[in-house]
Amino acid sequence: MIKTLAVQGYRSLRDVVIGFGNLTVITGANGTGKSNLYRAIRLLADAGRGELIGSLARAGGLDSVRWAGPETVSATMRGGRAPIQGTRRTGPVRLRLGVSGDGFGYAVDLGLPTPAEAGRFPLDPRIKAEAIWSGPLLRPAATLIDRAGGLARTREGRSWAQLSSSLGGSDSVLAELAGASPEIGALRERLRDWRCYDQLRTDPGAPARAERIATRTPILAHDGSDVAAALATIEEIGDAAQLARTIAEAFDGSELEFGDSGAGLSLRLRQPGMLRPLTAAELSDGTLRYLILVAALLTPRPPELLVLNEPESSLHPDLYPSLARLIVAAARSTQVIIVSHAADLVQRIERAEADDLVRIELIKEFGETVINGQGRLDRPAWNWPSR
Repeated sequence: MIKTLAVQGYRSLRDVVIGFGNLTVITGANGTGKSNLYRAIRLLADAGRGELIGSLARAGGLDSVRWAGPETVSATMRGGRAPIQGTRRTGPVRLRLGVSGDGFGYAVDLGLPTPAEAGRFPLDPRIKAEAIWSGPLLRPAATLIDRAGGLARTREGRSWAQLSSSLGGSDSVLAELAGASPEIGALRERLRDWRCYDQLRTDPGAPARAERIATRTPILAHDGSDVAAALATIEEIGDAAQLARTIAEAFDGSELEFGDSGAGLSLRLRQPGMLRPLTAAELSDGTLRYLILVAALLTPRPPELLVLNEPESSLHPDLYPSLARLIVAAARSTQVIIVSHAADLVQRIERAEADDLVRIELIKEFGETVINGQGRLDRPAWNWPSR
């Protein structure tokens, strides 16, 4: 289980360290940084897939995503005795991401490329340092993999063995050296197993409304496009009874049906009193989105981490009780993080008696995302790798 997430220098997350539970609900007003926190989690998942540099480049590069405020906000600035202004920089431009959990930790430090390094790809940041360690906190004795610049090494007893001396600035140890070290390979698989859902398309042209290839789908696609196959797979090899109860409860006794043209599979919903089932093209945005969320939460192959960003979008509040129960039930078999600004949904999750529930409220102070009520002694311990 993930215990701690640390982000430094990413958008409004100037310096954030957060402790997670088995079920974590992240709330806050619009503009407080909830989506930034969600994107930071996705970037770590992208690192496991070897897509970290590309994801940052598509977002405009490091200059577009890094903290836009001053390097430090002094006490006089916070007290209103001096304007918020830039100061002489004392350290390099950097974006840091890190996570630690049950028995493992990983952190990466990214910086700007020099003109010579950038070449034709000026939006690609450079990886300056990486570390993998055992236990909750990075410290010399617990470090398993250490990377600074192009040099990567692994611990062998009391000494170090070199893994590579020529890693490129765009190359992560997770992508390039997974086969050279069991620790790197294991961590990469853990990060790749994370599932993050926020781009769930329900517009008239959404792929989820069309007939899709009929293939067993234990893992829902990130955009929900294969929802019909995912729900049919749950019905076949997952908890079919729970799926039926969930649909009937949410939609007044309705039942799922599947159209099968031989090669293709389509989603249908039969409602009481109707002479024919409604096809996916006829479903409302909220109904289709709820069915996609059901497919994610009732997956027959639970991931190590499931993250839902604003699952309440397009949903009628009448669906919140059922969604809250689904979320709490999912958290019994996997770690779940919910990012939401729907107070009613959050309250229903809290009342559902979830085990190890953590609620985090984000607020803004001088443009910086901070955790409401977190003092210095409440902040989880964290160390970053050195360049």
